[in-house]
Amino acid sequence: MARSPLTLAASVTSALPRVGVVGVGALTEGSTGRYDAAVAELDDGRRVVVRVPADPSAGPELAAEVRALRALTPGVRGLLPFRAPDLLGEAGLGDTRVVVVDFLPGYRVDAAHLPPGRGAATSLGAALAAVHALPHSIVKAEGLPARTPQQVRADVIRLIDRAVATRRLPMSLAHRWHRAADADELWRFESAVVLGGAGAASFLFEDLDGVPTVTGLLEWHGLSVGDPATDLQWLASAPDAADDVYAAYVAGSGRAPDARARERARLYAELEFAKWLVHGHDADRDDIVADAVELLESLAAGVAGDEIVTDAALDVDDAIALLDRVPGAAAPAIDTSMHTDAYDPDELAQWVRDDEGGRDEDLAPSGADSSGADSSGAGTHGTAMSDTQEITSDDLAALRSAPERGVQPSPPPTGDARPADDVSTAPITLPRAGEAEGSSGRRVDNGGTDAAAEAERASEAALRRWLAD
Repeated sequence: MARSPLTLAASVTSALPRVGVVGVGALTEGSTGRYDAAVAELDDGRRVVVRVPADPSAGPELAAEVRALRALTPGVRGLLPFRAPDLLGEAGLGDTRVVVVDFLPGYRVDAAHLPPGRGAATSLGAALAAVHALPHSIVKAEGLPARTPQQVRADVIRLIDRAVATRRLPMSLAHRWHRAADADELWRFESAVVLGGAGAASFLFEDLDGVPTVTGLLEWHGLSVGDPATDLQWLASAPDAADDVYAAYVAGSGRAPDARARERARLYAELEFAKWLVHGHDADRDDIVADAVELLESLAAGVAGDEIVTDAALDVDDAIALLDRVPGAAAPAIDTSMHTDAYDPDELAQWVRDDEGGRDEDLAPSGADSSGADSSGAGTHGTAMSDTQEITSDDLAALRSAPERGVQPSPPPTGDARPADDVSTAPITLPRAGEAEGSSGRRVDNGGTDAAAEAERASEAALRRWLAD
């Protein structure tokens, strides 16, 4: 059973013994039960987020997040053009631990709804470039993982071989991936500090002078030294904005242009299917294996006749051209009523796209219902919210001794309306000029999606399944 916000608020006083909690509200993460989270208001005026693993598999991830946040010293944070959560305290809660960080305001945008042009896309590219420009010593001093290009390549080959060993991987994909792994030119890259695969929904935006700008980054548990392309694989899920994000990324990077970064990013996105297959095989889950096989066959059909490593690669002239294509037009005004401080974006960013059927239902994260949205198109992420409520010191004392099963969370509101507050975690849609809007505020696609683009974007859904299982 999910822990109630009141129970989580009680643990805040253990992690921060010299403060009092005067109010608490639910923080909807849209996850499939891996974390419980709440926003607490302290007597000194601060707002903090308290998180606790609800699934044993989430414990190591939260521990990695703590280590990464400790590595972000004030000097390191000064190198970033956006904020990262401050680690405020930890405490025990039964057989697990709670983590308390400060609350970061802002709203999120799902990759599929990221518009092109100046604004969110260009700010995202610049933010990723800033992370990748951090000194390697930040990671190594904390003992976080560091991998060379040779180690990255070896890990990719090992994953492909494990997928082949299941005897369920389409051979066309096995050959395609092995050709990419064997291409020496693909693996000539410079290692960098990376987020380990964080996507667009890991970033928080605020409007600065009317332009959506990255002001925060929530997901740090994958902080390491590795291939910068791992943080670009989500571009396959942002067909409209991918070129502008990448152009801004190249413009903001102080390193030599990486000729094959997007090709490796595409390979990593496709290999999420292989991870899903291997996970199901190792867990002896026939349902996962069957689902992975269906996804892999769809991918194989979508990329038939295509190669990951092409003859044309980014050269110096191409890099200069990319700098010239960074958009300069102002972004349209948007509604910023939906703010967030989500801390599990890999799980909560999955939206069921409007005007897409069957295949999207198959790609819903494990633990979600088959649609992930009501009939109006409004997702479930923004509705599991309770209002901030008054609590007393007697309430907190009683909660510390109360058995967990005795605490009943408030039922989520129903209907189409999303609560107009600043702790809703549903990604919003940034509209483009002249674009139709649905009644729920989500973009209405006016055109179809070809099979190849669908297959590329499907990899993100496979990753969400794998993490949520």
